[in-house]
Amino acid sequence: MERIMAVARGRVQGVGYRHFVEGCAHATGVHGYVKNMPDGTVEMVAESSPASLEDFIRLTHARDDPVIHVEQIAVTQGQATGEFRGFRVEW
Repeated sequence: MERIMAVARGRVQGVGYRHFVEGCAHATGVHGYVKNMPDGTVEMVAESSPASLEDFIRLTHARDDPVIHVEQIAVTQGQATGEFRGFRVEW
């Protein structure tokens, strides 16, 4: 089990991106949260296997979405804590 912290930049607020990310999490089985940040970015924290986290980040780029436009996702790795049960959208 690993943990990633990721920050998405681009047109990612006010376009349903957090709920899109929640769907990506459910599709890949990762646990954690997603939330809007005051600077216009979206923060994601996720824990799962390395393969699942890789799939999760790939999906969160939203390449085929007509409204969401992710310019960049900066990912850092950390130690999993096991604190999450499921995946949630934070406000």
